[in-house]
Amino acid sequence: MTKADLEKFKLPDAPGVYLFKKGRKILYIGKAASLKDRVRSYFASDLVEGRGNRIVGMAAEASALSWHETTSVLEALMLEAELIKRYQPPYNVDEKDNKSWNYVVITKEDFPRILLVRGRELFQGWNKADIKHRFGPFPHGGQLQEALRMVRRIFPFRDKCTPLSGKPCFNKQLGLCPGVCSNETNKEEYAETIRNLKELFSGNFKGLKRRLAREMKGAAKREDFEHAEKLRRQVSALEHIRDVSLLKNERVSSGGGTRIEAFDVAHTSGTETVAVMTVVDNGQAAKAAYRKFKIRTAANDDVGSLKEALSRRLDHSEWPLPKVIVVDGGKGQVRTAEKVLGGVGLAIPVVGVVKDEFHRPSRLIGNERSIQAYERDILLANNEAHRFAISWHRKRRQRKML
Repeated sequence: MTKADLEKFKLPDAPGVYLFKKGRKILYIGKAASLKDRVRSYFASDLVEGRGNRIVGMAAEASALSWHETTSVLEALMLEAELIKRYQPPYNVDEKDNKSWNYVVITKEDFPRILLVRGRELFQGWNKADIKHRFGPFPHGGQLQEALRMVRRIFPFRDKCTPLSGKPCFNKQLGLCPGVCSNETNKEEYAETIRNLKELFSGNFKGLKRRLAREMKGAAKREDFEHAEKLRRQVSALEHIRDVSLLKNERVSSGGGTRIEAFDVAHTSGTETVAVMTVVDNGQAAKAAYRKFKIRTAANDDVGSLKEALSRRLDHSEWPLPKVIVVDGGKGQVRTAEKVLGGVGLAIPVVGVVKDEFHRPSRLIGNERSIQAYERDILLANNEAHRFAISWHRKRRQRKML
């Protein structure tokens, strides 16, 4: 397969799992925050540096491609592991031996523990009789740890505490254990949690959400409103997963994509204040990815408006993260962007475009490596952001006047 062959595939800019094939044989399975960006990265000129000759050879050997779109990166992570387990693709299983993979284990106990276990521990130190269910292999250990933290906030589970000890464990105090230790749950209730986790780790998100929704309606009909509310929160959490940290890890592990996002603010003496985001992807303006933000909180404050726009942008975990963020302005704007990103645990480089008295770019400040590598794309993205912001602001003013 070549880069030109990708044109016939209409890959979505959404999370999911992709399968490289040779005929009907599956060669490799991977997951992505953006199927479009990730698959395209396999045909980048620097792929051999990031992934090695073996993966370059896999992409060249492949003759077909299929994919499964998901609603979140978390769902893609679970589905990827399930499909690797089912199909054992050669470019996945030969890449590591089983001892290097990561697994999720549900123990065989009255109140089962949920544990993350390395393959070498699982196959050498565990008695099979102690394991009720095993899920994996999961290729990405760091992402799996983060995923378990997210899942535990939705379905609190036991990992280490002693059942019925009478004393709440630390995780119970944090709301991450259902109270196995302090006798606040029984076997039947906890068995329902295990059932939910089994479906989730198997990648059956849709089936899990449908069942929980049915159970919620049933509980409401029985006037068991406390249980119905608990189920409603779980369904809502599954439908609105904010996996920003998984997106960050996904972008780092992918090694490709040169998505640049630029932000600019426009207003007239504080009226009709707007901000925009433009995108340059692999050197081209990606206009379908442009976004508009009507500023709500800082109408006559450029720095405050930038902060609001960036914060609202980061609420959209379904949008792929950029390699660089570009802001129009000096040190104040750069520091603001870095602070917003740091607040959600992201370390995306920020570059500021400083303008002269004629509003022409005079110099770039911020991350030097990004400036050296992507100066042309940064200037293009900034120019597009200025044009787009002014255009939208003028249209809003004209509509108001009319």
